[in-house]
Amino acid sequence: MSQPIVLAYSGGLDTSFLVPWLKEQYQRPIITVTVDTGGIDAETAKTLEQRALALGAVEHHQIDARADYFDQVLRFLIMGNVRRGQLYPLCVGAERVMQAQTIAVMARKLGTSSIAHGCTAAGNDQVRFEVALRTLAPELEVIAPVRDRHFKRQEELEFLQTRKLPVPPFGAAYSINRGLWGVSIGGKETLTSQGSIPDDAWVLSKEAFTKPRAPERHTVHFQNGVPCGLDGKTMSPVEVIESLEALAGPFGIGRGIHLGDTIIGTKGRVAFEAPAAEVLLNAHRELEKLVLTGRQQRIKEMLSGPYGDWVHEGQLLDPVCRDIEALFISSQQRVTGIVTVLFRPGSVFVEGVDSPYSLMAASKGVYGEATGEWTAADALGFSRIVGLTGVFHRRAGELATAQGTSKK
Repeated sequence: MSQPIVLAYSGGLDTSFLVPWLKEQYQRPIITVTVDTGGIDAETAKTLEQRALALGAVEHHQIDARADYFDQVLRFLIMGNVRRGQLYPLCVGAERVMQAQTIAVMARKLGTSSIAHGCTAAGNDQVRFEVALRTLAPELEVIAPVRDRHFKRQEELEFLQTRKLPVPPFGAAYSINRGLWGVSIGGKETLTSQGSIPDDAWVLSKEAFTKPRAPERHTVHFQNGVPCGLDGKTMSPVEVIESLEALAGPFGIGRGIHLGDTIIGTKGRVAFEAPAAEVLLNAHRELEKLVLTGRQQRIKEMLSGPYGDWVHEGQLLDPVCRDIEALFISSQQRVTGIVTVLFRPGSVFVEGVDSPYSLMAASKGVYGEATGEWTAADALGFSRIVGLTGVFHRRAGELATAQGTSKK
């Protein structure tokens, strides 16, 4: 048997189309590999395998990479409170390096030197996949027909229909990507800057606003910046994320549309649902405010933006990311505590935070009420000193004006 082609298989239209197309074009067996970085339950996994085999794959492998994905990527996005464009929590793009890494390992195990993916020429994922693959496994051949041959989604749909092969849900209408950190949705509405996708196109939050739920209160637990429990129950980080998705998704929490700059320089727009990310990022940020000094927060904020950009661009393997992660880890030594959150349609409200390392509790003073470690005279002197920069600036202006007047 000729050497197989290992296809990174999501089960969407692009990769479903590639199974029979690669088989016909290359006359080689196709092995599909799905890297589970979240959003795949037992029923979905079974459906993906059945579809891959029905499309013509000789083997299908599913690899559970959720825990590794959290350890290598998501925990640092939480520690850094990372969002792109002050909005988008890097729902899906952040997992591509992990998927590429896992598929490269599988290709070597299966004894092949060829990997295929279904990324387009107009998107970010092609860069993420190929940067990672060329860094981790430069000896592997990368086949990207959807990009290199400019296939359109309607063409792919017709190719499958003509051969009476399975067509994924949503057909050619929407591109759905789902992972541990959320769902991204692309369709005709996101090709322009106006308008939202229809309510039935949302995956996690259908009817969140047409049939709103009553508010719910929950507690989120953190240990050294890592989510470790929910409502008093100890859980793994992956369990916390999956539980929060199920709880917060129906409220429409974390639903949005992100407009931003793509890796290749164009503007792009994508709808997303990230209920767990929305809850955890808000909760973690407020807990940090209680236990970190202002300077610690400031330095973290300066590094979080570049770190998020590099993760988004598929540059997670660059050593500078290890340096930033080292600072993130150091900063989280006291980010331990409980955050109380209230879920309401479309929003999560942080009601309060508590930690044994509370800097608020450590002070003898009460903001706006009473002094603690200082006196009224100290406060007066402090205000005078803090105001000196402004005083000098004003005085210098007055002196310059006076000198100009005297010369006249």
